Amino acid sequence: MKSYNRLMFGEPGRLFIYNVHNNWMLNIVAHRPEDVGAVLIRALEPREGIEQMKRNRPVEEITKLTSGPGRLTKALKIDKSLNGVPVTSEMSEVHVLDNDANFEIGKSHRIGVKVDLERELRFFIKGNPFVSK
Repeated sequence: MKSYNRLMFGEPGRLFIYNVHNNWMLNIVAHRPEDVGAVLIRALEPREGIEQMKRNRPVEEITKLTSGPGRLTKALKIDKSLNGVPVTSEMSEVHVLDNDANFEIGKSHRIGVKVDLERELRFFIKGNPFVSK
C-alpha cells in the first residue's frame, strides 16, 4: 500500500482520484471484504449539464465530451478535492444512482494495460456511442 492508493484498501463506495499524465482518474472503490480494488470510470453519457461540461472542456462532437478518463474528469471538473467522497449517499457531492435502466453489458480487454491481458476486465454498455475507445 502506498499513501496515494490507501483508499483502495478501505471502505467500498468512495471516490479514489489520482493523477496520470496531468489527467485526473476517477475511480470508485469496489471490492469484496478483506480484498482491495477500485473501478476506473472511463466514460459516461452526459444527460444533464452538457453546456457547463462544454465550457469546462470545449468540443464540437458530443461523443468526445466525456469518452475517456481524462476527458470525463475535465468535463466534470473532477480533481483531487473529491478524493474519498462517498458515492452511496444522495447527500454526497457526487453520488451514483440506480435508475433501473435496461441495457446489455459488454466486456473486453482493458485499454493501456500490459498485465492480465488474458482476462476481460473492461465492462461497458454495448452500443453506447460514449464508450471510450
